[in-house]
Amino acid sequence: MAIQDDPNTSRRARIEELRRIEQTRQRRGRIVVISSVTAAVVAVAGLVGFGVYEFGKSGDSGSKATDTTQTEAQAQGGTDAKAQIAGEKDWDPKKLTRNHVTTKVNYPMKPPVGGDHDQVWMNCGGDVYAQQVPDMNAVHSLEHGAVWVTYTDKASAADVKKLADKVSKTPYSLMSPYKGQAGAIMLSAWGKQVTVNGADDPRVNQFFTQYVQGTQTPEPGAACTGGLGEQ
Repeated sequence: MAIQDDPNTSRRARIEELRRIEQTRQRRGRIVVISSVTAAVVAVAGLVGFGVYEFGKSGDSGSKATDTTQTEAQAQGGTDAKAQIAGEKDWDPKKLTRNHVTTKVNYPMKPPVGGDHDQVWMNCGGDVYAQQVPDMNAVHSLEHGAVWVTYTDKASAADVKKLADKVSKTPYSLMSPYKGQAGAIMLSAWGKQVTVNGADDPRVNQFFTQYVQGTQTPEPGAACTGGLGEQ
């Protein structure tokens, strides 16, 4: 006589088979997730390590560039870049107003070293002007961190040429004749000014080193191009 299969037994067996299949699928899923997470962690760690390496490398490069610049500046100036500049005049920066005005400003010093000024700066990307430039525009350039070299007809042609060469190679500087100033050659920055004996006076390079985009600058990094040019 044939023996019939118990339907309940077959159903339980089928359920157990499906359960084993599901458990196997879940285990495989966990393995894939763990593998993916591990790979992601390794990738992130690699990126972080690379970033740290690049940061360190760029930091080293920045330090070397700074050291080179300071060495070159000191070599050119022949003196400590941070030393007090002999004969320098200083004005309290808190008393040098910085408003943009349209009416003429009568500055108490010649050339001016700060105060209210025109809203347009004088181009100072190493610009050498053959004619005297407006005070109010030049003061705005000083606010942006420029050094302004001025001279009278008492300055020798050789000194004027040598200073013009220096200015033309120096961003954030400008040069122009200036009638009525006390010295034959004067250098001005925001709140700073010195009269020098000539282009070879070591204070020229010292002044440039300290005050081109120096700590006295009210608006460091502001534009020195796109302003007023030669008239």
